[in-house]
Amino acid sequence: MDPHIVVAIFHILFVVPLFLVVGFLRANTPDWVYWVLLILGLFIAVYHLYKLFLRYTHKTGGQWVNLIHVLFVAPLLVYIGYNKKESLRASYELLLLGGFGALGYHVLSIARSVDTIKVD
Repeated sequence: MDPHIVVAIFHILFVVPLFLVVGFLRANTPDWVYWVLLILGLFIAVYHLYKLFLRYTHKTGGQWVNLIHVLFVAPLLVYIGYNKKESLRASYELLLLGGFGALGYHVLSIARSVDTIKVD
């Protein structure tokens, strides 16, 4: 299976629901979820910084994906995870924006991939 489709399905099944649930629940989010967000944000920052470095040094494309994760997604998750119920409402709204954006992007990505599959 195409790795891009696997990444898209992962985001649709796990990332989007997490972002939307936390975004809608806001301060009613269970405490353990904040720890998940904090750890996930730190992991995303490290992983995508590493991937960005590799893509930059090997002069391959796709750095914009890593930059979005490093500059937007990771700091937002760390902020919400660290501040927990004291997080600003705007941070939850941004999480919703990211969740809906990720859903649209990855559904479109799958649709384009399916459109290019050749059937014998």
